[in-house]
Amino acid sequence: MGLTASVLAIDAGNSKTDVAVLAADGDVLATARGGGFRPPAVGVRTAVDELARAVDRAYADAGVTSVAHVSACLANADLPVEEQQLAAALHARAWGDTVEVRNDTFAILRAGVAEPRGVAVVCGAGINCVGMRPDGRTARFPALGRISGDWGGGWGLAEEALWYAARADDGRGEPTRLARSLPAHFGLSSMYALIEALHLEHVAHARRHELAPVLFETAAGGDAVARAIVDRLADEVVSMATVALTRLDLLDEETPVLLGGGVLTAGHPQLDDGVRDLLAVRAPKAVARVVTASPVLGAALLGLDRVGAQAAAQERARAHWES
Repeated sequence: MGLTASVLAIDAGNSKTDVAVLAADGDVLATARGGGFRPPAVGVRTAVDELARAVDRAYADAGVTSVAHVSACLANADLPVEEQQLAAALHARAWGDTVEVRNDTFAILRAGVAEPRGVAVVCGAGINCVGMRPDGRTARFPALGRISGDWGGGWGLAEEALWYAARADDGRGEPTRLARSLPAHFGLSSMYALIEALHLEHVAHARRHELAPVLFETAAGGDAVARAIVDRLADEVVSMATVALTRLDLLDEETPVLLGGGVLTAGHPQLDDGVRDLLAVRAPKAVARVVTASPVLGAALLGLDRVGAQAAAQERARAHWES
């Protein structure tokens, strides 16, 4: 019979997965990294198989065969019904006695706070927001794209920049340097050439996200259209945070608002200033800060919360990733 550790922490994003095995005292026994977790694209079974490769390596390195609790924060677990389906799939692997699945945004939130209390807005490829209180209450959004009212994230920013640039190029819209900077990123001479390359897939669809940094560079150069798009993103981030704070009755209390994901951690001055200025007006007691800790720390802390670990164990775990 193998040893039993306390927590298996899983943070699975679209592009990569991090797992960690922790003892009851918060000591990190082993870690491993795997590929992305994309059940909508490959199916639940294949996606969980990818998780299994990383989990098997971590268990082998830790010298364990199971844990007391599996804390999994997973991309694409956007609805409670999806969390339930994925929890059942993970439980079937017999990695632990109990399993809890949350959306991966919860990992960033928990990684940034000393207790499970606050709101997190994550802006990477997409955009999402969650909030939680120590009593278990949560606030969240479906975060399924335009059908659930979402706007923003790297993909949304790229699409918006392309729309404005195309209209500027053919005369339907106001002038913007995006009409030159976007095609130039791919070594093309005009928006017409870029539109053709994207339509015929001479430039792969997956590369569109590369245009988000170009948008921010163009905005930093003073382009009015690009700056307006960045301002809109700041407004969206603050709108989501304010709604989550309101739902959790935290709007009138000093509460952390954690900012995570590639777009919000990149240090874009206009975006950062815009978020803080708007929060000061709409949620004056909110305290905004960027989370740079690895999200798997958040999954680990949520797991330690669940098994009733002492504060010293949580600090021990935090020290592993923040040292």
